Amino acid sequence: MRHGAAPCGARSHAVRGGLATTYRDAGVDIDEGDRLVELIKPHARPTMRPEVLAGIGGFGGLFALPPGRYREPVLVSGTDGVGTKLKVAFLTGRHDSVGIDLVAMCVNDIAVVGAEPLFFLDYFATGKLKAELAAEVVKGIAEGCRQAGCALIGGETAELPGFYAEGEYDLAGFAVGAVERSRIVDGRSVVPGDLLVGVASSGLHSNGYSLARKILLPRFALSDRPAELGGASIADALLAPTRIYAKDLLALVERVPVKAIAHITGGGLPGNVPRNLPDETRAAVKEGSWPVPRIFALLEREGAVPRAEMYRTFNMGLGLVLVVPPAAADAARELLRARGLESWVVGEVRPGSGEATCEVVP
Repeated sequence: MRHGAAPCGARSHAVRGGLATTYRDAGVDIDEGDRLVELIKPHARPTMRPEVLAGIGGFGGLFALPPGRYREPVLVSGTDGVGTKLKVAFLTGRHDSVGIDLVAMCVNDIAVVGAEPLFFLDYFATGKLKAELAAEVVKGIAEGCRQAGCALIGGETAELPGFYAEGEYDLAGFAVGAVERSRIVDGRSVVPGDLLVGVASSGLHSNGYSLARKILLPRFALSDRPAELGGASIADALLAPTRIYAKDLLALVERVPVKAIAHITGGGLPGNVPRNLPDETRAAVKEGSWPVPRIFALLEREGAVPRAEMYRTFNMGLGLVLVVPPAAADAARELLRARGLESWVVGEVRPGSGEATCEVVP
């Protein structure tokens, strides 16, 4: 059922052997879905923007681009999920931050091309709907939208009996943004000699969790606090929300000539940095040029993970990598610092051959 879309109220049912069979008997509780809608409305309402023409409850979300805002608007879309990080939420009973992860994974992807996130829709699916739990998740989604500056204008709640394990659910999200055609950050102007500026992640973000869980969960209790984590528990480290960079990137591209931006997600540095680089170039990331958060050292040690695999699976402490002209690196870092983001010059663009690549060099 859609968030806010009331069922038609038909009371038809099948009768066999004198017993009425209802949708609830089959495992779907429409009343619980309606209760969820009422629980999430207060969380979604504060994310509304003036361009939203209809609130939570319709069949489709309506959003009008403001007249005069763009001369040549280009819509940018992104969709993603949270992945097996959800398993940690199930084990801990902590569901208030995975919604932030969901929004981050979508809006960061569209922000790296210079787009402003405008609105967001979510998909929540579970075997048996528990309204309070689902409301906690959506509360996190609303918080993520608030951080990104986009409106949560709708979504879908699916109750699928027998499809998910008891107490488990899945999340997916969809974000739409807009950018002026002339302001698209697409990497076309990148040349050898440009510098790579790495921007700090808040931890693992939402990638590599199948490996992280395989390493940590058999060896530690979620409440354990290894020395490497500086007082944080395993659960704290694994559930740290993905950082949302959307507003920071919008501020940055307004003032600094950023040529390309990579969101470091699945595939790590080697898989993501080259995605916006032109052919015949390669990114050389210098190992040791930024401080790697302790959670990664713990994973590497406990799992005996090869260093190359660490860089290919995890973000290793960098949530974004920017490509800027050498003369703009200091200005980019100063602006990020003023917004509370640590950053470092972590390498450079070098001549390459064929398709763009990225390597981590000593």
